[in-house]
Amino acid sequence: MIASEQVASRIPQWLRALLVGSFVVLVTGAGLFAYRHYTAPMTITIAAASSDSEAARLISTVASLLTKTGAARVRLKIVESGTELEASRAFSAGKVDLAIVRADLDDLSAARTVVLVGYGVVMIMVPPGSSVAHMEDLKGKTVGVVAGEFNHRVVEVLTQEYDLARSKVRFKNLSVGEVQQALQSKQVAALLVVAPISEKYLSLIRNFFPANAKRKPGLIPIDSAEAIANVAQAYESYELPKGSLRGSPPVPEEDVTTLRVPIYLVANKNVDADQVTDLTRTIMDARRDLRDQYPFLAQISAPSTDKDAYIPIHPGAAAFYEDSQKTFLDRYSDEIYYIPMLLGILASFAAAAWKFVKFDSNGKVEHPMNSLFSLAGPIRDARSEADLNAIEKRIDEILKAELVKHAKGERQVADSAALSLAAQRLEHLIEYRRTRLTAG
Repeated sequence: MIASEQVASRIPQWLRALLVGSFVVLVTGAGLFAYRHYTAPMTITIAAASSDSEAARLISTVASLLTKTGAARVRLKIVESGTELEASRAFSAGKVDLAIVRADLDDLSAARTVVLVGYGVVMIMVPPGSSVAHMEDLKGKTVGVVAGEFNHRVVEVLTQEYDLARSKVRFKNLSVGEVQQALQSKQVAALLVVAPISEKYLSLIRNFFPANAKRKPGLIPIDSAEAIANVAQAYESYELPKGSLRGSPPVPEEDVTTLRVPIYLVANKNVDADQVTDLTRTIMDARRDLRDQYPFLAQISAPSTDKDAYIPIHPGAAAFYEDSQKTFLDRYSDEIYYIPMLLGILASFAAAAWKFVKFDSNGKVEHPMNSLFSLAGPIRDARSEADLNAIEKRIDEILKAELVKHAKGERQVADSAALSLAAQRLEHLIEYRRTRLTAG
């Protein structure tokens, strides 16, 4: 200990203070950087299909709410991805963390559901006056498929269930702008559409057929919807309510059995659970608070939390729906455990730094051994009893201070023993000098 202090004493006081100050600034800066990094909101990317205005509005609304909500630890970065299919492909390729996808798309192995945005309902429609009423009546005919690239899986399951290939049923992909011309020129005998039951999409479908109060389009039921759903779990059997397309006269005239496919907001399974919990909470709060401003938010609901769900739910979303979010102690238990240890280390460092910088008036380290050794000369030069009494008082003060430090554990046993020996030697010198003064 003495050797290290002697080494330190060779360093100028200003340099020692500078070294300690620089170290404190460095540690403080590193701590602030770590704190900012830990508490700063994390940004996750979401694919937005520019062709779907409702989905784009939903994403923009949620992104804005996350920014305004100070408690949320997540921010959304919107990535324009063209069509809905391209957005789904970007998610499957791992280019984005989130996307709104249909459950029947390919390669969703990394997807975990966050919220159920809605459903796409399969509707097979025929023009007014058509004789086609059942799937068997499509034999040898052509069916137009709106957004065919997006609905190829629907065509596959229908073809397999009803053996449409043997019936020589042909499918022709159509864009929305090509539908009316294809129906008027009788290029297609029926139309397959998969769309949510919302006013925006229903209005679009109505425009495919001429407005006529006496003549109305028909819907072909998918009677084997339950069997299809049992095999292709991405689909569900669904009863399309009477009058869904038109109220007067009602289209359809009665409830029609068909298929529907869920549309989910999904997150990659590797996205942090706490971030997804914040995201889910924000979306569900927006559904309740902004339902009048954004009617499509009313369709949003919780996805299935069953372990055997076709697309599993994300753990962060499940924590919100099941009200099992981490408590303060659960989330910060490690920090609570390590912070006292860190404070102890900082206290030790502060004590060591203070000792390192502390000097006497001559720039030397204030060690009691040095103070005791420095009294030997004044003892030999003492000219009176008063001088010796003053020196004894000084020795008592040094020893008393060291006893206090020893009691606090600031001094080792070996240091105390060395001080005791030094004090005894000084007492002998005092007695010798006192004898000489008496004799002289």
